[in-house]
This record gives sequence, C-alpha cells and structure tokens, in this order.
Amino acid sequence: MPTGVQLRDARGQLFDAAERVLLRAGPNALTSRAVTTEAGCAKGVLHRYFPDFDGFLTELVLDRAARIDGQSAALCESAGTGTVAGNLTDALLSLFQSVAVAIVGLVTFRDELRRRLRQARPAGGLPVLTEAAQMIAAYLTAERDLGRIAADADVDTLAPTLIGAAHLPFSDREGTPPDFASVHKIVAAILAGVS
Repeated sequence: MPTGVQLRDARGQLFDAAERVLLRAGPNALTSRAVTTEAGCAKGVLHRYFPDFDGFLTELVLDRAARIDGQSAALCESAGTGTVAGNLTDALLSLFQSVAVAIVGLVTFRDELRRRLRQARPAGGLPVLTEAAQMIAAYLTAERDLGRIAADADVDTLAPTLIGAAHLPFSDREGTPPDFASVHKIVAAILAGVS
C-alpha cells in the first residue's frame, strides 16, 4: 500500500470504503484493515484521523445519520403533491435501500459503538432510524396541516410504526429487497385510519 500518497477528503473516503465493506459483507467483516484496504491506503491513515476503530465507527454512524436531513427536506417539500402513501413509500425505499439497514446491524453488533453513540447522542434512540422517524413525523405533520391526513392523526406514533414496519422486509441482507408495491401496501395499511 502506498503510504506517501495524500488522500483527498480522507475521512469521506474512509467512510465510503466502510460503507462498501458493510454493504458487501456485513458487520462481521468491518475491520480497520478491511476499511483501509477498500480505501486503498495504509492502515495508519485511519488512526491519523480517529483515535481508534470504534471512534471511527461512531463518526461513520453519526455522519450517515446526518445525511437524512437532506432526505427530510426533500420529503417535506413533497407535501401536497402526489399521494401521501406514494411519497412515504418513495422515502422509505430510498432510506432502506441505502446503508441504513446495515448501520442498524452494525450498531446492534458492537457494544462499544452503542456506548459511544449514547455519549454522543444523549437523547438516545437508534441512529439512522431515529432520524428517519423524525423525517417521517415532519412530513406527516406537513400533510396534516394541509388536510391530506386526518387532523387528529398521531404523527409521533405513525412515524415509528411506518419505520419499523418498512424496515422489517429490508432486514434480510441476503434476500431480494422489497419493491414499491410491497412497501406501498405496508404504508397504505398503516395510513388507512388517517387518510
């Protein structure tokens, strides 16, 4: 491995490499050696930017959770257009076809990572899924304000219900991910009482 080559955006390249390893081989395969090999750099590069591997993983998870803010803005902007169930289905497919499902497995797999995430996020919740539930709740609030779902819809209960129900079919990394129709069926069933 070349050690004298300067990486551009080393943190970003290491995060992207970790994501590829995680998606391809799961949390068991995610080691500092696997990440640096995937990134094409010396192992010491990771330790130049992070105190240890769990510190790296903590920053990776927080970075990927923060990316949901962009998805949230786009989803909220879609309020009042299309159908509520269609917009939510698109958002859930986008969320769960990304690294989100693998991040949940990673956090569940590593005790030290969970401990560090609790320190970094005192409010708690499982990173990525917590942000996703907040995204869905914000969207449902916007649709409720527009009168497209019932005025008494409990968006704070509907949001995690949608996240949990949609997450389940995606959780099998080996199987075929669900398609629009199957996710839409879940979303429509959950929204049936409020739309």
